[in-house]
Amino acid sequence: MRDNPQMNENASHLQATRTLSLRSTDIDALGGAFFTQLHPTPLPDPYWVARSEVTTRQLGLSPNWMDGEDALALLVGNQVAQVPSPLATVYSGHQFGVWAGQLGDGRAILLGQTAQGQEIQLKGAGRTPYSRAGDGRAVLRSSIREFLCSEAMHGLGIPTTRALCIAGSDHPIYREETETAAVVTRVAPSFIRFGHFEHFSYRNQHDELRALADQVIDRHYPECRQSDRFDGNPYAAFLETVSERTAHLLAQWQAVGFCHGVMNTDNMSILGLTIDYGPFQFLDAFVPAHICNHSDTQGRYAFNRQPNIAYWNLYCLGQALLPLIDSQEQAIAALESYKQVFPAAFESRMCAKLGMKSPRLGAREAIETLLSLLAKDRVDYTIFWRRLSRHLAGDALDLVRDLFLDRSAFDAWMLSYLELTSSIGYAEMANLMLKTNPAYILRNHLGEQAIRTAKLKDYTELHRLQALLHNPFDESPGCAAYADFPPDWAERIEISCSS
Repeated sequence: MRDNPQMNENASHLQATRTLSLRSTDIDALGGAFFTQLHPTPLPDPYWVARSEVTTRQLGLSPNWMDGEDALALLVGNQVAQVPSPLATVYSGHQFGVWAGQLGDGRAILLGQTAQGQEIQLKGAGRTPYSRAGDGRAVLRSSIREFLCSEAMHGLGIPTTRALCIAGSDHPIYREETETAAVVTRVAPSFIRFGHFEHFSYRNQHDELRALADQVIDRHYPECRQSDRFDGNPYAAFLETVSERTAHLLAQWQAVGFCHGVMNTDNMSILGLTIDYGPFQFLDAFVPAHICNHSDTQGRYAFNRQPNIAYWNLYCLGQALLPLIDSQEQAIAALESYKQVFPAAFESRMCAKLGMKSPRLGAREAIETLLSLLAKDRVDYTIFWRRLSRHLAGDALDLVRDLFLDRSAFDAWMLSYLELTSSIGYAEMANLMLKTNPAYILRNHLGEQAIRTAKLKDYTELHRLQALLHNPFDESPGCAAYADFPPDWAERIEISCSS
């Protein structure tokens, strides 16, 4: 299977340009049924809040390009005269398990595509025909969370959309309270979602469905044209490959303790990227049934349900593609790949967290027992894994034991774990574990602290946290507090869909 199409870290050698040169996006060539052309709504008196130098370099831009007023005006949506055809796309989807009908880019506008094939999208750039009575804006609070989590996921090596920058404005936005506006510039090879396919399938627009599938396959999954799977049916091979990518993504989410609070079909990337950072959370205490979205009153997207929800969403995608696949048996067989790939990928990820380069006999039982112990004592997930890694590197075992109330149960597990890995040297295990188990994650309280100071136009905390999350496996001097337990008040933070 091909790697997920993220921006290449080595792209900094590209010839730097003075400006962001954009051309029409792929979807623009499909015709008016797929989008509405429109310009962003100008935002008064914008200013920079945060920028990603790494993403800037990967787009082939000179480091100082974003220092200019032209860059700010472009990326807040105030000056797009040089943009060929900005647009908002239409899609549909299932939200919390219920068919929601037509949705679409209610506050996101695609500016265009770079020479490297990356789409540039403004989130919070104003009302579109798909805003559904919304104002099309995003607030500073949610924009900071998206920007930081994009950086965090990329630092962890998890496929994700990227965030180039945040531009703010004192323009008032009305949510539960009055807040200020912000625009996030998002970057990805494509923002196509499962819901794009559902939209045309449910409307029986099969010609448009085929045109969309053909473009996505030719652009991002060309190997599906040559596949001998499913009697050479490229659409079944496409569904299978998307299922596999999604399985790998969910294995990475689960291994690092990431909860996506709104796993609707319209929030699922066709490229297997993490997309749409609304309500989300990295686990503090390991509580398998944890719900990170205050609006998710039924717990549909609880942490331990997410692997099954991903399959449910893929099943919806399979139904949408059925007019093209033209064989229910092939569609079901394509979806079966998820059931094979996810458990194997998850076991492989967890073995790496335990210092094993590949699964071995007895590893699955050791993982299951450990997760039960972590859940029983509500052990901090990230701190446990980092302390275990540090122990293999030479730190005292008591630092790990002290995390458990039932120390005898942990001691028994530790003994069996050391027996399981007895053929591997401690140094070799520690080297892998310290590169697999992060010291820093985007905990809710860290994001909240950055948001509170940013509202006062002090971005020091935001920038410091951004730097740590970009290199989450490297312990930085003087930053121990960022890798420590959350304060008691963190439990009272409520994250909802409001943004």
